[in-house]
Amino acid sequence: MNKRERGVIYAQDIMVFTGRSRSYAYSIIKQVKEYYGKSKHQLVTVQEYADFHGIDVKEVKSSLG
Repeated sequence: MNKRERGVIYAQDIMVFTGRSRSYAYSIIKQVKEYYGKSKHQLVTVQEYADFHGIDVKEVKSSLG
């Protein structure tokens, strides 16, 4: 059975990846949304998060499990 990769990153994922607090994770999501011109209801993708921080997408995805 193929494991399907998640395309969306959540605050909890950022907390695990960075080791930082929940408030930090939510502020990062807010910054990424502002950078990409997204509305409050729109989700942030793993690709957008990685590009925003200059991190390799594979590195972020590997931390998601």
